Amino acid sequence: MEIGPYKLSSPLLVAPMAGVTDRPFRTLCLRMGAGMAVSEMMSSNPRVWQSEKSLRRMDHEGETGIRSVQIAGADPALMAEAARFNVDQGAQIIDINMGCPAKKVNKKMAGSALLQFPELVQEIVSAVVNAVTVPVTLKIRTGWDPDNRNGVHIARIAEDCGIRALAVHGRTRACMYRGEAEYDTIRAVKHAVSIPVIANGDIDSPTKARFVLDYTGADAIMIGRAAQGRPWIFREIRHYLEQGTTPAPLPKDQERAMIREHVAALHAFYGEVMGVRIARKHVGWYLQGSDAGRDFRSDFNALDEAGHQLDSLEQYFANIA
Repeated sequence: MEIGPYKLSSPLLVAPMAGVTDRPFRTLCLRMGAGMAVSEMMSSNPRVWQSEKSLRRMDHEGETGIRSVQIAGADPALMAEAARFNVDQGAQIIDINMGCPAKKVNKKMAGSALLQFPELVQEIVSAVVNAVTVPVTLKIRTGWDPDNRNGVHIARIAEDCGIRALAVHGRTRACMYRGEAEYDTIRAVKHAVSIPVIANGDIDSPTKARFVLDYTGADAIMIGRAAQGRPWIFREIRHYLEQGTTPAPLPKDQERAMIREHVAALHAFYGEVMGVRIARKHVGWYLQGSDAGRDFRSDFNALDEAGHQLDSLEQYFANIA
């Protein structure tokens, strides 16, 4: 799949997730076979751009993949300014967030709340597209609620305004993450527009990825929560799509080395205090479902030094080997 001048190495994208898709996680997913990883959402409010959190989210130092930065907001002028600012910081693609269902985002009339106002969608998209020379993409949900699935209408607006690719999560804003994603609307969107369409929602296995691509006709798929604690899912899906067979599981020693590497990268990226805190949730995801890991996670979460976390992981892996 191509987005403007950029050709993706695989039709697998990492969904932007606040507090998750930082540089260490993006780097890992790209190495595992993702074709592009969209960075965490950036506010269009210029007052927060110099905050520690925003500066870290803009950090793409040493990143080898296509640098796609997602921005969120409801004011067309501020969104245009945010797009220009992030391009100046190195963004190669600007992604507009109209899919986030979080209350703290929606109460500012941003994210998926915008789907209620197609005219404002048009104003924002046009402002951002006209503000930068890089490709602009858009992420949406199927609509505001099950009675108002206007994804096709929004998709046509997006294409008319110059959006270069569109990601669609198969739920409405009202659905949040409950129930199962539906793919009929994504299929209808794909039939309605000529720009690349990326299907998102509940894609958690190679066979599910193949089904969603075949059913919707989408050009690519986007994976979010299924990659938490399982970045090698991109390796598994890519192999299945290319070879038609399920790959052998990643050897346990490689899997464990990757976990240790990820934790160490979080320490280096955030510093010891924040890195230790953020590592806790990732280790929790990695060991989720493991009976042996349940007691370990409780002890691990009590550790407050980077070195102790790494030593603890080494001991845990040695004990279960």
